[in-house]
Amino acid sequence: MSTIFETTPIIDSDSHVVEPADLWTSRLASKWADDAPRPEWDQAAGEERWRVGTELLRGVGEYAQAGWTEHPPSHPRSLEQADPASWDSTRRLERMDEYGIRAQVLYPNILGFSATAFMKLPDPKLALACVSAYNDFLTDFASADRGRLLPIMMLPFWDVEASIAEMHRAADNGHRGVLLAAHYDKVGFPNLWDPRWQPLLKAIEERGLSVNFHIGFNDISAEEHAKTLESPGDEHTRYAVPVIMGNVRVIVDIICTGLCHRFPGINFVSVESGASWLPYLMESLDWNWKGHGGHKARPEMELPSFYLKRQVYGSFWFERESIAHTIDLLQDNIMFETDFPHPVSLAPGPVSAADGNPRNMAELAMAGVPDDIVRKVFWENAARLYGVTVPAATTPR
Repeated sequence: MSTIFETTPIIDSDSHVVEPADLWTSRLASKWADDAPRPEWDQAAGEERWRVGTELLRGVGEYAQAGWTEHPPSHPRSLEQADPASWDSTRRLERMDEYGIRAQVLYPNILGFSATAFMKLPDPKLALACVSAYNDFLTDFASADRGRLLPIMMLPFWDVEASIAEMHRAADNGHRGVLLAAHYDKVGFPNLWDPRWQPLLKAIEERGLSVNFHIGFNDISAEEHAKTLESPGDEHTRYAVPVIMGNVRVIVDIICTGLCHRFPGINFVSVESGASWLPYLMESLDWNWKGHGGHKARPEMELPSFYLKRQVYGSFWFERESIAHTIDLLQDNIMFETDFPHPVSLAPGPVSAADGNPRNMAELAMAGVPDDIVRKVFWENAARLYGVTVPAATTPR
């Protein structure tokens, strides 16, 4: 007799596609041949790093650490040393089969973590073209199997009208959601609940797309970023964990400012931030909302927990003992992710438990969870959110 783990497919709600070296040089118009982002050899680092305008960013293989057996800051010094599934869609599908993953949601690396470098390009038209070229690359990547590879679009957030146009274009090409930040004050713009963003959010709501908040949006310099990533493990942990928890403030702000109330048709996703903190956050929000008179100041609004349950999704990958209670309370809001191919992903590497197979690790986390909830967490919640139509009754792989 088959178990729920043998019959339920898994949607990985957070993975990354490493940008290949020719992504922009091969896709941008010839007039930008000299200015297109590209890898550049850094003698001091002993590797190629991404050059975007005046900024020299991370190494081309630094985010492609699946299968790498050494702890960071050690990393592949070239894409040839890295797992080709990081950037090649055919190999990605093979790796997904090996890992027992039916579908993956796809996020960027360089463009997502260093968006401000693109924003600062001297020609605004080049900056817009870079975003469109990336979205087209991800469309092509997903074309290897559109039912299994689920792209999330980047937008040129510095231009709201251009963002609306690009959102429609990318959605027409099969993108399943939008990557945004909540706190744009870091880069000189109002935060997401400001009226500036209302036309974009209204358009997103009308298209039925999710807004996805991935950790890593910041405005630190390339030098500061390098110092952090290249620090020893104890120092890096001091930085990494608060960054992972940074979406706590995001969820608090989109609920308490009334953003969720004003856009009830938008689902907001906390990505790569874990999920076990959500029940505490929900109780704390309600307690303080009532204790400080939020219900009197904003009588038109429900309690914060209402909006969290209705519109906020979270995902987990490494949590074990802490996740079961969360899943029980928020079974319609929790998804599973692997973070492939990042350093602390569930892909085989120095930190992985068991045999390093993400599906086996997912099953360990869900041991003792009722079958109907397992199906929600592994499949139904993400399928509903991202419009995956492959029948859940199919085999897991």
